[in-house]
Amino acid sequence: MKKLLTCILFCWAMSSWAQDDLFGELDKNAKPVTNYTTATFKSTRVINGHSVENMAAKHMDFRISHRFGALNSGFGELWGLDQAKARIAFEYGITDNFMVGVGRSGYQKTYDYFAKYKLLRQSSGERNMPVSVSLFGSVSTITMPTGPDFRFNNNLQRQSYCGQLLIARKLNDKISVQISPTILHRNKVVLTNDPNTLVSIGLGGRAKISKRTTLNVEYWLNPQNRNSIYTNCLSIGFDIETGGHVFQLHFTNSRSMVESQFIGQTTGQWSKGDIFYGFNLSRTFSFDSKSKK
Repeated sequence: MKKLLTCILFCWAMSSWAQDDLFGELDKNAKPVTNYTTATFKSTRVINGHSVENMAAKHMDFRISHRFGALNSGFGELWGLDQAKARIAFEYGITDNFMVGVGRSGYQKTYDYFAKYKLLRQSSGERNMPVSVSLFGSVSTITMPTGPDFRFNNNLQRQSYCGQLLIARKLNDKISVQISPTILHRNKVVLTNDPNTLVSIGLGGRAKISKRTTLNVEYWLNPQNRNSIYTNCLSIGFDIETGGHVFQLHFTNSRSMVESQFIGQTTGQWSKGDIFYGFNLSRTFSFDSKSKK
């Protein structure tokens, strides 16, 4: 009996040693893996401004955005619900890192065109990258008729240009933050003392509330607004994911949905009730025949 027990213990020890040795050899031969961060934000937008997220290659996002009137407009306007401005856009992922888009907004009858390219992607493992970085550029064109308050002498004056560097980090499964250094140039400005070129900093973040819902906050800081009628744009809202849709509900002091306007022409003040209720509705369509349903 003792010999049998000794034999069993010896075999078990040899088996454990051989298994540990095998795992050690596998670890040595295993290739280092890079783990990329996903879903820093639920949508290509934080609220008004772009996030570091891109549309996947061969996927199109059909996006409808609404901004109603100000809450302080009173009962006669149903606290702004009788008034609405909409933006309709199509955005397409050419590659997983490069997307383009075009949109038309009822506010000042504006067309906008943009491109966004992901330069870096947050990752850990073999490649440790602490942040995701995207480069964004857009052009917008105002097509409303010229008038005494905003007179255009030629079509070139209707153009505005925006360039941004989007830098974001997903701190954990629930919290993500983003900073967006921005340069904005308007060929024509309303106020004579308003500079044609603005430098702005966008600050954004999201906090996960549930599996499909997040709380988002966005703020655009313009030092030039200190001596101007314009104010900094502040927006607070919720992202709700429902299958192929992302539904964004928010309150903001800007009625516009185009960079040249919500960054450079916001006049609403939260303290006075100049708050606009709005939403973004996003629906994604796939044109990739190889993608899994």
